[in-house]
Amino acid sequence: MIKLDKGNIFRIVVWFVMLIGGALVSIYLDKIYFYSLFNSLQFHIVTLIPGYILLRMVLKASRNTGRYLARMGREGNISRLQTNKLVTTGLYGCMRHPMHLGLMFFPLAFALLLGSPFFIVILAPLEMFFMFIMIKLVEEPEAEKKFGEAYRQYKKNVPFFNFSVYCLRKLLQ
Repeated sequence: MIKLDKGNIFRIVVWFVMLIGGALVSIYLDKIYFYSLFNSLQFHIVTLIPGYILLRMVLKASRNTGRYLARMGREGNISRLQTNKLVTTGLYGCMRHPMHLGLMFFPLAFALLLGSPFFIVILAPLEMFFMFIMIKLVEEPEAEKKFGEAYRQYKKNVPFFNFSVYCLRKLLQ
């Protein structure tokens, strides 16, 4: 049985509400404001291809960073999706939040696959911004509390995100 703590359960619920709630609200609004575009087969074909490509990239980034973090950041019997060792090597030597960078694009990939103009243009960017704010206001302080001075030093030396070609290639390898 998978053991999750309250923080992880909360994050999963927020993800579910953002994606499913966002899809339902967007489809409703698309039928009112973007009816012809939402019902256009050509529009769905055009958004499906980049949505599929982006989803594959998001999943690859999440898988790569998740496996690395699970291998390097866990010691002993702790809750799934938790770490108890600060990881500063590999991709985590490139940027502090490589998994979050990949996952931030999940709402956009989902919106493109859904073919919802409202979700693509308005809601997905808002959800991506919300995720950035949550990383900044929740994840960063939690990591600083958990790892103390080591994390503060890491923060000084490693950027939040790194969009260099080298780091993005490592993220998607």
